[in-house]
Amino acid sequence: MNDSLDFCDHCGQPLGETGSRPGAAGAAGAVADHEACRTARTLEPPRYCPRCGRRMIVKVTPTGWSSHCSQHGQTTGS
Repeated sequence: MNDSLDFCDHCGQPLGETGSRPGAAGAAGAVADHEACRTARTLEPPRYCPRCGRRMIVKVTPTGWSSHCSQHGQTTGS
């Protein structure tokens, strides 16, 4: 099983490529090295699986969050 983190958990793009949020306006929304993604992740739970890049089911509660990948299971945080 591959446990390496090959994908951005915020935008779902491979870590070696330019990161951008879905719906961002063209190249202006893209930032090299996922800098904007890292900034956004300080306030938001992960939306994509860092192992496979699939969109995850995310549940936010007053005390934290949980996210579930169909292939890799559940992750929790606060």
